[in-house]
Amino acid sequence: MPSFRTTVALGTVLATACLGALGCAPADSGTTGSAEPAAAVGEREAWEGEGYPVTLDVCGVEQTFTEAPERVVVMNGASVAEVSTLLDLGLEDRIVANAQSYGHSEVKGRAEAIDELPTGDVRRNELQDFPRESMLDLAPDLVLSTTGFGFRSENGFATREELAEAGARTYIPRTGCDERAAVKDPPTIEDSYALLRDLGAVFDVRDRAEQRVEASERHIRKTAAAVREARKNQGDSAEDTPDVLVIFANMSMGANPYSSVAARGIWNDVLAKAGGRNAFADASATMFADLSPEQLAAKQVDAVVVVAWQPGDDADTYARDLLDAFPQWPAARDDRYTVLSDSIYLGPSNHLAVERVAALLHPEAVR
Repeated sequence: MPSFRTTVALGTVLATACLGALGCAPADSGTTGSAEPAAAVGEREAWEGEGYPVTLDVCGVEQTFTEAPERVVVMNGASVAEVSTLLDLGLEDRIVANAQSYGHSEVKGRAEAIDELPTGDVRRNELQDFPRESMLDLAPDLVLSTTGFGFRSENGFATREELAEAGARTYIPRTGCDERAAVKDPPTIEDSYALLRDLGAVFDVRDRAEQRVEASERHIRKTAAAVREARKNQGDSAEDTPDVLVIFANMSMGANPYSSVAARGIWNDVLAKAGGRNAFADASATMFADLSPEQLAAKQVDAVVVVAWQPGDDADTYARDLLDAFPQWPAARDDRYTVLSDSIYLGPSNHLAVERVAALLHPEAVR
């Protein structure tokens, strides 16, 4: 998910910008209105009509579009949700500057396609994002930010008001509006669909967006049904649900050796639909848990999902080293792990993560 090609520590970025696309946004979204989650155009009655105008309540600020944006800037925000959704909708030709990237993807060619997008030839700040003057010089008509953090003047960014005065509308996924709400009610795959539908309406490609949503829903329903049938045939009960560790490879965000253990986030919905559960969902009230080796050893982990988030990550080696460190886990005894990247968090490819995790946990169901 993160997109850094510098030596800036991701933990530093998360301490400020956080991973809003996963539901860890700043409590103050930098809007002039309320911090209520955006009214998703994903509500069918709101986007079913064709053409313009299109009006969205984006984190308390009404945004009206009378035509499809032509100069789109995608801010970094330690996310890939926005740029991958634009690509999935075939809108790459509208992007004049993109700060999001990653070195891995479950979608063939996606990482390479993102690397080929224009960057605006802008000198970025220490967060690898577009500072105020550079943003305004790009003359965008739409700016996408993972959270309200990307529009805070105190962080050196152009505000939503300044961008509006310059003729640019702004968009934040509803999961990036309010940290408190996101922690209490973590994002789900439905939030990925809302992002698809929102941008489908903004660019008047609603049919394309809905096709993507429906295809993903069918894929997940098929996988989930196969898992349920397999578990039923085996006589599995709720207590037999595999406990899964989700951890980001080579990411340091705290004082302990294992500070990138996924706790509250969209991955829990992915695991549930794949017939598993997060072994550490209750280990933190935030998105990540900062755990000691002793805390990890206290759990019986049945499977491991390692998230590869940066170019050059040898996630397989990371996974095997982790299993070697905890040989008492059933996951270690069975060598049960998989590596994922963009599909396990907010974005258009959650169905791929569901299938991959289901195949890991229930190979008899998904072959």
